[in-house]
Amino acid sequence: MTAYDYDLFVIGAGSGGVRAARLTALGGKRVAIAEEFRVGGTCVIRGCVPKKFMVMASEVSHALEIAEGYGWSFDNAKFDWPTFLQAKDVEIARLSGIYAANLGKAGVDLVHGRAVLTDAHTVQILNNDGSPNRSITAERILVATGGRPWMPEGLEGIEHATTSEEAFHLPTLPKRILIAGGGYIAVEFAGIFAGLGVETTLIYRGPNILRGFDDDVRAHLAGEIEKRGIKVILGCQHKSLEKTDTGIVNHLENGMTIETDVVMFATGRVPHVKDLGLDKAGVKIDDNGAICVDEFSKTTADNIWAIGDVTDRMNLTPVAIREAVSFHETVYKDNPQHFDYEAVATAVFSQPPVGVVGLSESEARHSCPGEVDVYLTRFRPMKYAFTGSDERVLMKLVVDAQSQKVVGVHIVGPEAPEMIQLAAIAVKAGLTKAQWDATCAVHPTMAEELVTLKEKQQPGNMSAG
Repeated sequence: MTAYDYDLFVIGAGSGGVRAARLTALGGKRVAIAEEFRVGGTCVIRGCVPKKFMVMASEVSHALEIAEGYGWSFDNAKFDWPTFLQAKDVEIARLSGIYAANLGKAGVDLVHGRAVLTDAHTVQILNNDGSPNRSITAERILVATGGRPWMPEGLEGIEHATTSEEAFHLPTLPKRILIAGGGYIAVEFAGIFAGLGVETTLIYRGPNILRGFDDDVRAHLAGEIEKRGIKVILGCQHKSLEKTDTGIVNHLENGMTIETDVVMFATGRVPHVKDLGLDKAGVKIDDNGAICVDEFSKTTADNIWAIGDVTDRMNLTPVAIREAVSFHETVYKDNPQHFDYEAVATAVFSQPPVGVVGLSESEARHSCPGEVDVYLTRFRPMKYAFTGSDERVLMKLVVDAQSQKVVGVHIVGPEAPEMIQLAAIAVKAGLTKAQWDATCAVHPTMAEELVTLKEKQQPGNMSAG
């Protein structure tokens, strides 16, 4: 008989927690996992998956516009928000059920309720009303509680605003919306609501959207989303919110007032550590509230690990899953390993979408030992050229001039997320520009531009496109 109820107890049944629990249970260990909401976590329940459904629904309006240029006509085409929400919720419930079923098949005990640490080996399960239900002990504990939206609590009238999580369940589709923020979530939801016919305004306090991305990508996308009818206000933020009989008045610091039906804040996410009892277990958090871990995801407590967004390292679902695999290999298979965060591809499902992998031009100029070669093109894709649309695609390769390795790829345009997944293989493998050039193009495609770019961009010059 062992001294603990379980070999491993996982707090949080999101993508990372579920993967770690299943792998460990399949390896013959006694494993339990606790979830306070629904199995699937942020990605499946209130993140990437339902958001992607919303993106696809909203893209139909643009597809219809393009189709008219090809001779199609559509009478009485309309979108019904309740019908979409119902279909979306049915699919999310199905996916959550699959996650739960897979845990059961692997032999993982699923505990419904909020788990709070009371010491380094004990968690207390709380009922919905916060009252204690039971205590469970475990030899090892893995924290995978993810993140939650952040809102400026001191802003006057903030109680009238929503976050991305509520956006998935709005009872009616608003006629007007203002979205505060300039990152992934803000830009994606701006495209969603604009595509569904909502008058959409995006405000961001910074000089341009998508902070941290390549400057050419940021500038190009800002121009392209405005072509889709989104009003973009930069260098500005809220002064206050005021609820009126006709909507919500957004009072901005630049003196503007904008009335909308819904105000959504997408101004960042924070690690979900509130009232988790980390201090009682000897787990340290940093100044941003993220759990401090070493390269193997181990916390400051000898028997507790943490993975995913709660560690605020690289907040992407596939990364959390890889961290889970590394945790299992290190702790239970005597094969110490950690995830390699270099050259991880990512996509922004804006409209048009963005796909990037590797270094931005600025990052490359700071990290490469010598000069950096830049290859950049802007062009109107074949699909849009036929219809007369002025939308443009951007493609950019960043090359270490000394080694000639392609260290960064940046794409803004249709199917960018699909293209970047494959481009990431080449970047991760360290292929050179000559090897990219030696790859025969597939014609006619947009992607062929990636292997036919020949002219280097001169510093300070922009591609003619």
